[in-house]
Formats: sequence, C-alpha cells, structure tokens
Amino acid sequence: MEKSEKVKELIFPEGREEGKQKLSYDCNVCKKSFSQKGHLNMHKRVHTGENPFHCDTCGKSFSKISNLTTHERVHTGEKPFHCDICDKSFPQSFNLTRHRRIHTGEKPYRCDVCSTSFSHQSALNSHILVHTGETPFHCDTCGKSFSKKINLTTHQRIHTGKKPFNCDICGKSFFQKGGLTTHIRIHTGEKPFHCDVLWTSHSVPKFFKFSHTFPSSYRGEKLFHCDICGKSFPQSYNLTRHKRIHTE
Repeated sequence: MEKSEKVKELIFPEGREEGKQKLSYDCNVCKKSFSQKGHLNMHKRVHTGENPFHCDTCGKSFSKISNLTTHERVHTGEKPFHCDICDKSFPQSFNLTRHRRIHTGEKPYRCDVCSTSFSHQSALNSHILVHTGETPFHCDTCGKSFSKKINLTTHQRIHTGKKPFNCDICGKSFFQKGGLTTHIRIHTGEKPFHCDVLWTSHSVPKFFKFSHTFPSSYRGEKLFHCDICGKSFPQSYNLTRHKRIHTE
C-alpha cells in the first residue's frame, strides 16, 4: 500500500467520508434506517402516536410541523400554490400538481387490467374495484356495501335523513349535490342539454337521452330499406306494407 493511501486510511477510517463519520440511525421497532437523527426521532412518532404540534384554532394535533402548517390553511384560507394557466389556487403543492393534469391531459396512472388511465392514484384505486368486485365500505345500519367511501356516505343519509345541500332560493334540501344542481335550474331556467335532432333543450340529462330514443319517424330517419327497389321508410310497418307492391 502506498504511503499516501495509508495516511488517508488513518485519517478517514472505514465508515467515514471526507472527514465525516457515516452514521446510520436505526429504529429499534421496525429497523428502518435514517441518515439523520432528527429524521429518526420524527419517524418514531409513527410507533408512539405522539403528536406534539397543536393547532391553536381547533386543537387538532400532528406528528410533523409541516402537517400543522398545511392544516392551518384550512382556517386561514391561504392557498399559496397557483396554477399559471387558469390562476386557480391550492393549499398544498400536490393539489396543484394533480390539477395541472386537467390542462395537460396527463394520466400517469394506468389500470393493468383494462389499460384505462387516470390523472391521480385515488381514481385508479377506485377503478380497480370494478374488476375485483370488492366493496370495502359497509353500512353499519343495513349492511349494504360500496366500492367508494363517498357512495357509502351518500347512502347513509337515507338512514339519517340528513340533507346537507340546501337551495338558497327556496330552502329545499337534497341528499346529493347533483340533486341541488338540477333543482336550481328550476329557478334559473337553465337547460344545458340540447338535442340537435328535435331542437329541444332540457334541464336534466334523462330527458335529453329520451329525446334521442324517440321513434325514427320523429327524427326524420328512414332506417327500413326495401331490398327490391331500395326505397326507405321510417318504420317497419311502412316497409311491410310497401313490399306488397312487389308481391301482388
């Protein structure tokens, strides 16, 4: 061994880098390792359940000060993360990241079964239950199960009678936000669903779909064709009657 190498080994023994000892701080519960003691101390709260950071407004506690800072924005209304495309703001950076995918069309989370893609992980997780048939959210009252927690929450209002969505105009209440949205159109007269066939507008999708299922005669379509002369008719009985011309 060269003299310079031997000197270096004496100065920087094994386990040291550039004069700094390479330490590993291990959790005595799960054996996870950390490069800094502060990170280990913070990790230990996972096992102890300690939440030393308290919200002065509502008293809620957190294991990390960063989580407390984020939580406090619920009370202050602060939204420091801004979308540079539509100027919408968010309280957390990951909210902004997910929002931007609306503009970019990015859907990085793909289903391994059917290849359907989603813009965020939670949407993919919910979708996967379609394939597995799993319904992990159970109603304690009637035992009915659901694949999504939001569906369970909505269902439970049947038992509680709770209608949290209120019309500011007439005071009528609804189980779901969609019910309130549809109801408000009674007051505003809005009819956002337009039928290009019948030239009609509707306040709810079901009437819009109904207009598209009208008999072909209402839509001016002629779907029934004579295979002898090629003439077309809007309804089958018209074609049947016409064919008698060729058989007589």
